[in-house]
Amino acid sequence: MINRLPPLAEHEWDDEQRVLAEEIIHGPRGALLPPFEPLLRSPELMAHAQRMGEYLRYRSALGQRLSELAILMTARHWSQPVEWAIHAPIAREKGISATAVQAINEKRHPEDLQPDEWVIYHFCQQLHQQQKVSDATWQQAIDLWGEKGVVDLIGINGYYSFLSMIMNGAQTPVPNTRDDIIPA
Repeated sequence: MINRLPPLAEHEWDDEQRVLAEEIIHGPRGALLPPFEPLLRSPELMAHAQRMGEYLRYRSALGQRLSELAILMTARHWSQPVEWAIHAPIAREKGISATAVQAINEKRHPEDLQPDEWVIYHFCQQLHQQQKVSDATWQQAIDLWGEKGVVDLIGINGYYSFLSMIMNGAQTPVPNTRDDIIPA
């Protein structure tokens, strides 16, 4: 598989690309990670995307544990190996069980999610597979996180779908990791 939009060398960056790349490098991510390598070709789009992603990943109303679970659900839906490789270890570190992470990767129903994690699981699964969320699941999410949290959850699903489409289209290679996604 050929990387259609490989990383640009720093000497190839124009002034706008340099400013925006350095914003990412000096932010909480600490590096210009794979999703932003292809996006660097459209600096303004990348700037908006990275700011949205920074909020959704680090400061959403759901907290990082549940945000990481939603990210995994989205990466698995899109069979996106880069997002999976980046976020599977983070999800485990934030408290999602290793067996649940593996079950999601294998497209099996996890057996050991916490009650709030089940709501995330069902919400994301319904949103991706049926393009809607049942009234019961919606109400459970509202009861747990309120409207702000539900909007953030939808935002996580949409944002990581966007990144998945960018990297799937660009055929961004997977970093070396022990967390390989199982092919669709």
